[in-house]
Amino acid sequence: MGSSVVLIRTICFAVFLGWLLVWALIPTKVYKNTWTPKLNNKLNSTYFREQGTNLLLFSFPVMLIALLGCVYLHLQKKPNQPQSKREMRSPRLFFSQRPVLVMAPLGIVTAMELTFAVMFVALLIWSLANYLYVSFGHLHMHKAGEKVWQAKFRSVSLRLGYIGNTCWAFLFFPVTRGSSILPLVGLTSESSIKYHIWLGHLSNALFALHAVGFLIYWAMTNQMAEVLEWSETYVSNVAGVIAIAIATAIWATSLPRFRRKMFELFFYTHHLYILYIIFYVLHVGPAYFCMILPGIFLFAVDRYLRFLQSRNRARLLSARALPCGVVELNFSKSPGLYYNPTSILFVNVPSISKLQWHPFTVTSNCNMEQDKLSILVKTEGSWTQKLYQQISSSVDCLEVSVEGPYGPNSAHFLRHESLVMVSGGSGISPFISIVRELIFQSNNNPDYKIPNVHLICVFKKSADLSMLNIMFPVSDAPIELSKLQMQIEAYVTRDSEQPKTDTQKELQSIWFKSNPSDSPVSGALGCSSWPWLAVVIASSFVMFLLLLGIVTRFYIYPIERNGTEVYHYSYKCLWDMFLVCVCVFLASSAVFLWLKKQQNAIEVKQIQNMEVPTPKTSPASRFYTADRELEESLPNQCLVQATKFHFGERPNLSKILLDVKGTDVGVLVCGPRKMRHEVAKICSSGLADNLHFESISFSW
Repeated sequence: MGSSVVLIRTICFAVFLGWLLVWALIPTKVYKNTWTPKLNNKLNSTYFREQGTNLLLFSFPVMLIALLGCVYLHLQKKPNQPQSKREMRSPRLFFSQRPVLVMAPLGIVTAMELTFAVMFVALLIWSLANYLYVSFGHLHMHKAGEKVWQAKFRSVSLRLGYIGNTCWAFLFFPVTRGSSILPLVGLTSESSIKYHIWLGHLSNALFALHAVGFLIYWAMTNQMAEVLEWSETYVSNVAGVIAIAIATAIWATSLPRFRRKMFELFFYTHHLYILYIIFYVLHVGPAYFCMILPGIFLFAVDRYLRFLQSRNRARLLSARALPCGVVELNFSKSPGLYYNPTSILFVNVPSISKLQWHPFTVTSNCNMEQDKLSILVKTEGSWTQKLYQQISSSVDCLEVSVEGPYGPNSAHFLRHESLVMVSGGSGISPFISIVRELIFQSNNNPDYKIPNVHLICVFKKSADLSMLNIMFPVSDAPIELSKLQMQIEAYVTRDSEQPKTDTQKELQSIWFKSNPSDSPVSGALGCSSWPWLAVVIASSFVMFLLLLGIVTRFYIYPIERNGTEVYHYSYKCLWDMFLVCVCVFLASSAVFLWLKKQQNAIEVKQIQNMEVPTPKTSPASRFYTADRELEESLPNQCLVQATKFHFGERPNLSKILLDVKGTDVGVLVCGPRKMRHEVAKICSSGLADNLHFESISFSW
């Protein structure tokens, strides 16, 4: 199986390089004058017309990689198996992931990210230079009396749009949460959000120059009426104007300051992307749409599967309200659902907002807690405050929808000899999931050396220390902690001394009534999601090609065959988009409903056998204080013994990190941007070669 995994990954890498090579060759003179006529003659058949070449060269390779990625991920070992020594990452790979640039607005950039960013910019510059070289060599005058420099100005404006289209080919990959491509290079959707942001800024800047350039050109040549042209035989200028107007609104509201102060406006404006895609495709035409089709197609599959998953209400079992304004939500989950530590669950509460989805880190461990999935929610914004108020009120049940969980494909942190985890506030959430995974490994793999753990957590107030109380899972079975070498240093910055009152006595557990219509949390495509995702991708894409060929051959081609009539150019674009939506809808719905039917029997059996723990004070009470359990349980005694408290001070992160012994120390940080940047600068300073940095955050 190991050789199969290596072979698949090698094939994917080779296909990807070939795909990039096509992008590099398409602007050249050789491709335009020599290859294009031959390719069009062989590939642009009566079934696909002008789309045939681009479907083969640009769409097919990425769809093949997506399919092979599903097979690769399915063949990989289960997450509860630790990495062996021979699978440890090489020092060269460690160096490539070391931060080399820590600055706003780029954030934390590793050596590998910087290398690929430089290569991508080089590709764009190469493409623009070749486009202009070919264009200036055969300059076309679009109006009588037009000057040469004006024609060149138009050519530059047009080619800037071509370069923006190259950015769009990559734009949607980072936001495809259930992507089978990102894990091939060790990425997750949440860690790739910054690439989407970079590409979004770059493409919008190029499209803005493209639009402004054409407005200036039309003004110089007295052709401003072209702005309102919707041609039947070529691209629509009106659609381009509408697209750039929508893009400007999305771009403006996504700027950092605007996004932080008016997040809801940013969130709702970003949903205009559907209209943006429609008018963008109407502007660029069907041939160029096929160049960017894979990213949009895979995103559409992922988005519709998320929609299907979110239609089911998740079964919320209980909640634990901490005195610091943090709530732990406990959901019922399918026993076969696997996820790795630091995974993310998106949550929607219709009673608060039917449209807003918020990501939260999963704190539970799928191996230790096979029937339960937990997340932490910190009351910081209006949405989380309303959620905390509803849970603390007298509601017997709460309707919740979820998407996910999404996360890394392996427990990569187990490869380190030691772990230093730095958290700020609720940033401790992903580290709770890591600690629980280490506990599971120490109890089930006695021969495997568990990394030493040094947890540095920074809180504002003493009440926030209650988040440490949920470090270990609530379990009836005894938990062996002797093999887990863990040291915790808790810093409270705004309280100079430990409070006399015991905050643990304020922790409350809240139990919700079960609703028969609610379902345990499970993947959109069940437990074996990767094979079924391959089925969805393959069937929907093949169906798209078949339907596109049928429509083109038997409806569009007969109209254009004699050359006397031309089928409306925009209608071809609408056919493409319509067929993509129909095929994704049919394939995804069929697989989802088939799997849902199979899961119903399992869920009914799970409900019948589920033993819901009840409060020890009064069976009829929704609330009970958990101080006795916390004080007397062995895990929490070990937690107190392993924790050193610091009041009224901040950690000296430089001294702590540089003093860590060992040849392979993984440094994980989750917290405010300032903290993440400080840790990244220490790890990239070169003063300690044994520190290997990793940031866990949605913001950058």
